[in-house]
Amino acid sequence: MIDSKTDLYAVFGDPVGHSLSPLMHNRAFYETRTAGVYLAFRVQDIAAGIAAARTLGIKGISVTIPHKTAVMDSLDEIDENARAIGAVNTVVNSDGRLSGHNTDSAGAVRALKDISMIKGMDVAVIGAGGAARAIGYGLKSEGARVTILNRTKSNGERLAAELGADFQPLTGTRRLNCRILINTTPVGMTPRVEALPVGKDLIAKEMLIMDIVYNPLKTQLLKIAEDIGCRTIDGVSMFVYQGAYQFELWTGKAAPVEAMRDTVVQALSKTLPAQSETTDD
Repeated sequence: MIDSKTDLYAVFGDPVGHSLSPLMHNRAFYETRTAGVYLAFRVQDIAAGIAAARTLGIKGISVTIPHKTAVMDSLDEIDENARAIGAVNTVVNSDGRLSGHNTDSAGAVRALKDISMIKGMDVAVIGAGGAARAIGYGLKSEGARVTILNRTKSNGERLAAELGADFQPLTGTRRLNCRILINTTPVGMTPRVEALPVGKDLIAKEMLIMDIVYNPLKTQLLKIAEDIGCRTIDGVSMFVYQGAYQFELWTGKAAPVEAMRDTVVQALSKTLPAQSETTDD
């Protein structure tokens, strides 16, 4: 029951109408009997949005594209991991003091740990954007050897240098020396579902393949990897785990991960807009 004692939570982004976060978090509130409601707000001016959150007493905020970096200037404090990554996707309101966190990194690490160890593993990350930065940071923190794969050499080399990782250009690459391959780009998302972020000839049976795209749930990359005999991780895993960490930061309660995943998978079984492609929800 929603009443004057119900706490308000939100996702701020632009666009945001496609977001699955309200479905996922409201299910979590229901399952844990938490007096909270979660809404999506299209916010174009993130500084004004954060000021409004202070005024309204919004207890927790998910921050998505394009505000994950700009929001940092409007917060009272930023945790060490988020500052190192250079992006915030979660804001916690503690009695009017707003702190910034990044759960994308932890979400990716947890999704991988469900399937594989990370320490000492050779991991290739496709892409050089915000998701690649967060995931690369998490992998390095867990002791993995990371290689950034990117078509634009300058961007890939820059991110690799900042992470203390290696760089390998996608163009002209004939072999990948890795046990784990992670796609952090939107290649393969709806509606261009046949697209591949990396050539089929670079995928080997002994690899674990992870794709953070979750619309479609099983991307072309994952289909081909499964046909070859690889183990795979879909994009829902990281999305749900990063949301679970958000829920726990906001409420102090254990997140109902399976119920949250159930809700997202059910929603994805229906027709979704093309924007709902990656964990940058």
